Amino acid sequence: GHEGVVKILLERQDVNPNIRDAWNTTPLSFAAENGHEGAVKILLERQDVNPNIGGAWNITPLSFAAGYGHEAVVKVLLEREEVNTEKADQLGGTPLSIAAQHG
Repeated sequence: GHEGVVKILLERQDVNPNIRDAWNTTPLSFAAENGHEGAVKILLERQDVNPNIGGAWNITPLSFAAGYGHEAVVKVLLEREEVNTEKADQLGGTPLSIAAQHG
């Protein structure tokens, strides 16, 4: 499955786990946005993965997960002490306000 592919890629020294695409989205943001709890866990096992990098419109992985109602992913992200629960996107939305807006 894809979790296995994520693990294989992360084993390589030349793979940057914080790489961004054209929209500034990181692998962690993609996994969080799409509710892929297993991939989020695998990525967060690495201390060099920054869980606070905002992608397009400065939306963080936590905000993506909260906005799409991915409860399990939100819980996994909140296990990391350095996750910023108050980081706002470009429109001022925080994880809580985004979850409430969509909830």
